[in-house]
Amino acid sequence: MEPEYETTLTDAPDPADVGTIGRGLAAFNRRYAGDDGPRPLTLLLRDPTGAIVGGLVADTYWGWLHVDLLWVREDLRGQGLGGRLLAAAEAEAVRRGCTRAHLDTLAFQAPAFYAKRGYRPFGELPDFVAGQTRSFLWKRLSASEASPGDQPADRPESGETVDRTQGPASNPHRP
Repeated sequence: MEPEYETTLTDAPDPADVGTIGRGLAAFNRRYAGDDGPRPLTLLLRDPTGAIVGGLVADTYWGWLHVDLLWVREDLRGQGLGGRLLAAAEAEAVRRGCTRAHLDTLAFQAPAFYAKRGYRPFGELPDFVAGQTRSFLWKRLSASEASPGDQPADRPESGETVDRTQGPASNPHRP
């Protein structure tokens, strides 16, 4: 007699349940791809009062930097702050041994911003939301992304905060 399995649906999962799924997938992935991450990489951009006005949330694994979120407050855009965040993340990724980066963006967000910085499309989902295309981009990183004299990977450069303690518990190895 075959066991009966119950499927449940929830929009408020227990973090322990999500962790069980993530650890199960991570264990499977390790058999084929080794144990390389993920390692969170977060950069926070603060104004003189300490308020967060931008930031980047990413992780590194299997030789890749995956940028999940990059945001700069609207009134501060066009001043090079987003480029500075992305460049700092790429430099840290190179110090961690990464050779490539990938991310996705919507047509109304920042495809030109990423293209200007060397990211190339490798896929897209047309009409993803409200008639907008979701583009998937990648870039080869080079040692020149990390300039000589950069501080070791376990210490942030002066003035920036790198949070390596928090990460996406539900997605331990993004494919």
